[in-house]
Amino acid sequence: MNLYTIEAGNFKLDGGAMFGIVPKTLWSKTNPADENNMIELAMRSLLIENGDRLTLVDTGMGTKQSEKFFGYYFLYGDDTLEKSLAKHGFHPDDITDVFLTHLHFDHSGGAVKWNADKTGYELAFKNATYWSNKSHWEWATKPNRRERASFLKENILPIEESGQLKFIEEPKEGNFTPAKEMDFDIWFVDGHTDKQMLPFIKHNGKTFVYVADLLPTAGHLPIPYVVGYDTRPLLTVDEKEIFLNKAADEGYYLILEHDPYKQIITVQHTEKGARLKETFTSKQLF
Repeated sequence: MNLYTIEAGNFKLDGGAMFGIVPKTLWSKTNPADENNMIELAMRSLLIENGDRLTLVDTGMGTKQSEKFFGYYFLYGDDTLEKSLAKHGFHPDDITDVFLTHLHFDHSGGAVKWNADKTGYELAFKNATYWSNKSHWEWATKPNRRERASFLKENILPIEESGQLKFIEEPKEGNFTPAKEMDFDIWFVDGHTDKQMLPFIKHNGKTFVYVADLLPTAGHLPIPYVVGYDTRPLLTVDEKEIFLNKAADEGYYLILEHDPYKQIITVQHTEKGARLKETFTSKQLF
């Protein structure tokens, strides 16, 4: 097995929205804001090469939205999903599986693209099976009013219409499942959105966890630092505490999807709870 971090671009969001009730005087120490109160964020996908199987975890925003739409998110930098794949010697047509942790636009937008004449949509990874789970798919295709702006039908419905969509079997009890469909296990969490999936990957004697929006950046390590976008923030608090304590106990390596400065971290127990222990680049570990 080989792992690769895939940089799909950078964007900005309001720092207050990203840290909820936490005062700016605290969160700006780790995530400084610009003059418009926006903080820098990454869209970091993960590529898993295992034999003939090439699995892409999350896809960034993609490129098919309008200039007005992208104007809300202040995209910057030169990284794209396609360029990052090419850097590692891969093409979108090589991808055999696309695993979507959840269907918010900054995680699933790159899964679908315009067709050649921009009259409709097609899959960005034409040879891939796309993976979600039934509960989250139902949640996203019949969205609540809070999340409606994050679940864009053009990112979601073409996947189902393609016939290339499959669902991960959800755990019958608890929130952890050794997913027989994938090359990794999955931890299900519900605070950010219903049935978000976190891959647990065993590689070179280590356990890597792609933490998606349970822990967007290293600045979100303190338990109360919960993003304002979470649908069930009190549940996120509980899920973070359980997960981070286990991560400190077991020595997990946490792959951060949205931190523009830190790719992979470990955590340790302190009197204030789980806190940053070490920071790594993918080149150091993969």
